[in-house]
Amino acid sequence: MHLKKRYCYDYPRPAVATDIIIIHKNKVLLVKRKNEPYKGMWSIPGGFNEENERLEDTAHRELLEETSLDIDFLKQFKAYSDPKRDPRTRVISVVFYAILPEEYEINKAQAGDDAAELEWFSLSELPLLAFDHKIVLDEFIKFANL
Repeated sequence: MHLKKRYCYDYPRPAVATDIIIIHKNKVLLVKRKNEPYKGMWSIPGGFNEENERLEDTAHRELLEETSLDIDFLKQFKAYSDPKRDPRTRVISVVFYAILPEEYEINKAQAGDDAAELEWFSLSELPLLAFDHKIVLDEFIKFANL
């Protein structure tokens, strides 16, 4: 029987995550964090990439787990890699987004997993955000001309 040998690095490696921006009628979907860090603060939905998972799959899974939304037209926006963006460890996040059509039924969104609650916020009246999510949203708003 042949066992596959795993390679282990002698130096630390960053964690990889995805964050997902969902826009509907000039509002963004945010989740209130259930856990530390930033427990009780608002953030863009997202989470860590699993070892054998594509980034696209992580984005879909995290969005479904945290908001119950199953959106199949997510697009990749940008990667964020500031070494201090997450106080737990070095995290590189790839941000995905969807701008929902006006007729999209947003009432089916429900908080789940590590999201205590969710809410749609006006892009012009954002709350204080966890991590670097204010920078992420500001850059996305400029990119999308919103």
